Amino acid sequence: MNAAPENASIRIDKWLWAARVFKTRNDATEACRAGKVEIDGVKAKPARIVKIGDTITARTHALRRTVTVKGVTDKRVGAKLVPDLLEDQTPESEVEAARERRQNNAWVGEPGRGRPNKKDRRARERFFTTGKES
Repeated sequence: MNAAPENASIRIDKWLWAARVFKTRNDATEACRAGKVEIDGVKAKPARIVKIGDTITARTHALRRTVTVKGVTDKRVGAKLVPDLLEDQTPESEVEAARERRQNNAWVGEPGRGRPNKKDRRARERFFTTGKES
């Protein structure tokens, strides 16, 4: 891994992107601006510096992740190298709740039928709001 020295100054938005917490750097920057990222309990602006040992809480689309910084780098790393950069401390209950929310929102149609059309979408909405498909 091409890690920066321990005293290197890495922006939080860049580190979140490099450590694969967010898919794009723009997503990480927007999350910081919206107040969805905290370092040691304090909301972080995109230019805030990350240090080894910091505890970061970031709300992504469906999940509130808590990680501890183990390494810093300004280059995006492969998925296999992510454990060198962070230690995931997200509670299992949070992961299960996110998985359940994702499953509840998923549309499972007949295999090979293709994308749902307008009629299918309306039937799905009726089913999830009233519990009846009709």
